[in-house]
Amino acid sequence: MQDSLKKTFPTFSNELIQDIQNNASIQTFKAGDVIMRTGQYINNTMLITKGQLKVFREGENGGEFLMYYLQPGQACAVSMICASKSQTSQIMAKAVDDVELIMVPLSLMEKWMMEHRTWYEFVIFTYRIRFEELLEVVDSIAFRAMDERLEFYLKRHSDACGSKDLKLSHQEIATELNTSREVISRLLKKMEQRELVKLHRNHIELLT
Repeated sequence: MQDSLKKTFPTFSNELIQDIQNNASIQTFKAGDVIMRTGQYINNTMLITKGQLKVFREGENGGEFLMYYLQPGQACAVSMICASKSQTSQIMAKAVDDVELIMVPLSLMEKWMMEHRTWYEFVIFTYRIRFEELLEVVDSIAFRAMDERLEFYLKRHSDACGSKDLKLSHQEIATELNTSREVISRLLKKMEQRELVKLHRNHIELLT
């Protein structure tokens, strides 16, 4: 665990890494596994060392509202907040691909905030980044038409995956943008005509 932590979380001090190694546990999940559910009590903070997580809200009708993606070297801010306050989760988290997580027990959250400066800075940075991402999502919904929201969504997904080749179905995009597959297909076709994307059978290629 120590080598993985040093590589994935380079800002952590050696003392913090040692504390994590002594007290945290490693868990692995397969692509598609739901790791956090709405209403679930959170007993651990999740640090991502491998793979990618999708964090979203689930509507009453089963629709999904994408909040953000989590990559190696990042942590779930919601799990930090819920764990520190012993509250239930209001979001869902699902493995996009096979993931490895380091689970930090609730009891250590506040203790490490006082004992480890690098942990304190990491937590504050995590809150700020997630807050900025959520502001972008709110702006997208409040001030952009669906075609602009679609472009914003594809760019976020590309940035999160580090690839312009997006393995997304039209239905998956429609679910996450809370619209119909027909609308997404029509808008993607228009984007292809503008040479912004190239549509393939099972994936979408960003050209910009």
